[in-house]
Amino acid sequence: MRGILGVGAILLASGCATFDGQIASHLESPQLRECAQWFVALDERVASAGTQDAQYTRMRGFPYLRVDRALASLRERAAERPDTIATFAQRLRALDYDARQHEIDNLPDGMLHGTRADVMHRTQDCGQQLVAADLTNARGRAALISAAQVPDDYSTAMRVLGLYSLTRIPFTSGVRRFEQETREAFAAEPMPAPSRVRYSPPAGRVLSRDVVKGLLARGQFDPLGQPVLSARELEAVAATYAPSFDVAVVGDYDRPGALRWRRGETTPGIDPTDIAVYVHSSYARYGETMLLQIVYMLWFPERPSVSGFDLLAGRLDGVVWRVTLAPDGEPILHDSIHPCGCYHWFFPSPRAKPRPAPDEREEWAFAPQTLPRLAEGERPVLSIASGTHFIERVGVASGPDSLVRYGLRRYDELRSLTRLDGVRRSVFDAEGFIAGTERGERFFYWPMGIASAGAMRQWGRHATAFVGRRHFDDADLIERRFELDLGEAR
Repeated sequence: MRGILGVGAILLASGCATFDGQIASHLESPQLRECAQWFVALDERVASAGTQDAQYTRMRGFPYLRVDRALASLRERAAERPDTIATFAQRLRALDYDARQHEIDNLPDGMLHGTRADVMHRTQDCGQQLVAADLTNARGRAALISAAQVPDDYSTAMRVLGLYSLTRIPFTSGVRRFEQETREAFAAEPMPAPSRVRYSPPAGRVLSRDVVKGLLARGQFDPLGQPVLSARELEAVAATYAPSFDVAVVGDYDRPGALRWRRGETTPGIDPTDIAVYVHSSYARYGETMLLQIVYMLWFPERPSVSGFDLLAGRLDGVVWRVTLAPDGEPILHDSIHPCGCYHWFFPSPRAKPRPAPDEREEWAFAPQTLPRLAEGERPVLSIASGTHFIERVGVASGPDSLVRYGLRRYDELRSLTRLDGVRRSVFDAEGFIAGTERGERFFYWPMGIASAGAMRQWGRHATAFVGRRHFDDADLIERRFELDLGEAR
């Protein structure tokens, strides 16, 4: 640990002018200098090793805090009272601590002085000291609120160079044609396949709607209105609303599984003997209510090429399925993307009425199918096409619908996977991409402002529209597009 602090002292001596915001003032404070140096040095080590985690956004001037889009949407609410801003600051601190765990776990042994547990303890202790200092004065509190923002994942420069105002016109036409083809496909019978394999959620006890309602009711007593669940509670909720996947299997590219590092490979592969669905939570804001969402991710080895010039083919593919829960525990809306952020489709229930798009040229809320209200014990069944891994339609099942079951895994496992040599490494790079999953489409779609269109991305980095601006984790994504009935369930 002394070695890390030594690097911090060198960086400090080389010129504090490179630091701004609160960290600059903390570096000048006799009481806080050592902790400020700790974060400066830790950031240098992480950057040097290339183990930065991109899931949450670093806050300028606050290297001990990070923010996501859900928290950023609560900035005004956080500024209202001392208890709300204190809770807000602790949530920002928790996101940084979460990211630091993966960054430190992925550091090579030679870049640490002391155990990883020692480094994490020091990181947590110093982070708490610096946050406490920020909250003691109005200037620090105002700076914290101001810095808690997440820039979008679109490049305005790319759009300017690509003459976006003109090129979006043919892109819009292409999007509308694809949407019409998708509607027709949903209305038709599924394409026949040599075989179909249905993967069901793991067997076990699920929660009743009343129990879930009680968990969600905690948001009424939280200073920021978030229904915060423990890891164990989240696992139980995820198991309760998990879908089944009915996959058309033509080749090995249709066999899903857990991500694994393979010897000598820089891109993770799929282990089809270990069927896993990765799960995490998110939040949507609807007025003053924060709605809990559960996200499920199923991975495939590749999207195979169908011709010698297939812009969409490449290594790894997948389906991301998300359920948004009403406060009473009923699924109110489902939506889906692929891990590239592509093909954002909505599946509303009768409790979610679409709002009109403000601009008819914008990609807004394409819904190829509406779903019925799911009764307690019912779950969606996603029919997945071969090769493209598109959702072909969504059915409903209850009870055990297959003997083939998948396991639920924490999505965070992907941020620090053990390689065969024992070294841990994230499947995502410092920019939030999975290296080696680039698609040919990136050379043609860049005028829309999305970096490496088609590449597999980390949570928080999913831009989902070529025309317009939209992210899968936008806090107001649903509020802007749907009128929700948040009343009691039937």
